[in-house]
Amino acid sequence: MKSKEIITKSDQETKKLAGEMAQEIMERSNSEAFVVGLEGDLGSGKTTFIQGIAQGLGIKDKITSPTFVIMKKYNFLYHIDCYRIESDDLLELGFKEIISQPGNIIMIEWAERVKDVLPENTIWIKFEYLDKNKRRITY
Repeated sequence: MKSKEIITKSDQETKKLAGEMAQEIMERSNSEAFVVGLEGDLGSGKTTFIQGIAQGLGIKDKITSPTFVIMKKYNFLYHIDCYRIESDDLLELGFKEIISQPGNIIMIEWAERVKDVLPENTIWIKFEYLDKNKRRITY
């Protein structure tokens, strides 16, 4: 499958793109957990994208980065930040149990740090900071 590349010019565009993808993710997560690995430098739009996913899924909670708590759960949506942890740490958080539940959607920032424990069918999305408002999103 050929990868797609989109340039967003604002946080709103990034959230809109994510919201559109949320419906497809929801449909696919009914039969198995859906894992999305997000890669990109600080400030590249990963958390903003997850905010858009949450909106698209109808989640009303305020979505903030779980950098210090590592994982936040919003109903069936898990938001994990692996910036400060390694694969063994992720497994200790019950990751195998989380991904074994159909319907769970798991969004992982800094996923490249724990790549060796992620399922083969993980969807990878790369974020690149282009300037104050522009981001390149490749998936």
